Amino acid sequence: MSHRAAFLIVFFVAFTGPSPSQEGTPTIESLAWLAGCWENASDNMKTEEQWMKPSGGSMLGVSRTVKGGKTMWYEFLQIRQYGDSVVYIANPSGQKEAAFKLVRWNDKEAVFENPAHDFPQRIIYELQTDGSLHARIEGKQKGKDRVEHFPMKRAKCG
Repeated sequence: MSHRAAFLIVFFVAFTGPSPSQEGTPTIESLAWLAGCWENASDNMKTEEQWMKPSGGSMLGVSRTVKGGKTMWYEFLQIRQYGDSVVYIANPSGQKEAAFKLVRWNDKEAVFENPAHDFPQRIIYELQTDGSLHARIEGKQKGKDRVEHFPMKRAKCG
């Protein structure tokens, strides 16, 4: 991570204030349920997302979408503990790195927000009762509400 990115994350964490909707202090370990491999596959397209288990104050992840035998999209991901805050750091293909603070969490849901980001402003992961994962991104884009859904099933890592 660059020094500029580290500064932006520390600034973001320090000045966004406490989580408005959650009691207690979040820890990286409270998101252990996200660890593992996830996928969504259709006829000629497959999206995979993989998260390492919490260790050393971080979870590292990677995502890619392959269509017609070609990688169309990829993203390097981190969830990091910074003092009393947990931050999701996304480094998507062709875009600047962005940080989102964990604002709501439990043993089946994590909501990360960055109101100053262009789109999305929220990243949400929800573990479903059948063991699948529903991820979504949402917020405003050009003044209009926008939501993208990413349903995934647990997959074999490999």
